[in-house]
Amino acid sequence: MVLNPFAIEDKIILITGASSGIGKATAITCSKMGAKVIITGRNANRLQETFNELEGEGHQQVIVELTDDKQLTKLVEMIPLLDGCVNNAGIGNKTPITFIKQSDLHNILDVNTIAPIMLTKLLLKKKKLKKGASMVLTSSISGVFSVDVGNTLYSVSKSAIDGFMKNAAKELAEKGIRVNSVNPGMVRTPINNYSSVSEEQIQTDLSNYPLKRFGEPEEIAYAIIFLLSDASAWVTGTALKIDGGYTL
Repeated sequence: MVLNPFAIEDKIILITGASSGIGKATAITCSKMGAKVIITGRNANRLQETFNELEGEGHQQVIVELTDDKQLTKLVEMIPLLDGCVNNAGIGNKTPITFIKQSDLHNILDVNTIAPIMLTKLLLKKKKLKKGASMVLTSSISGVFSVDVGNTLYSVSKSAIDGFMKNAAKELAEKGIRVNSVNPGMVRTPINNYSSVSEEQIQTDLSNYPLKRFGEPEEIAYAIIFLLSDASAWVTGTALKIDGGYTL
């Protein structure tokens, strides 16, 4: 028998924001490795597209607005006991400080920070996380390891989620539940839409990456799967930086 500490076969894993980008790549890869995934998203058509690409059986898809307390509660009540949870759903925002609106601040915090925190709370209260379960939060290098002009709102939301991750890791360790985050640099996903910038600006951004390319969603998915697997059984409270050398 071949040793594979990275195996996640038959693990039941909840993945939010699975209709595109990192969440979609994680869901598909987990299914290919034999896990049973529960995927959520707000867009029914795009979530169905992800669901159609899943391999194996026993998967579920749930259309849910994570910022709606009633929908979030209903989601938690209907799911089985989990081996893993990937809090991945998120939005971006590029706004200089002088143009920040309070509504924009509330919106990004609701999705990127408050929703994952409240989902975690409900999973714990409803006892939906198995002993030994792993929770992974999709964060960013932004605000945690680096900053950029116009990225204040996004940085604040991700800095806050990493702070939550560390506190949750400390608090849940006695339950045997691990909590970590992945902190990507620029990844080719819909949240990072380059249609509004010039080729020159893209090349300037690329020059900041020693590996001379942006990341792919699957590369972040592999890191998430490491944190979901028993290979990371002694890893908790860690912000795993995956940035092609950007922060060097």
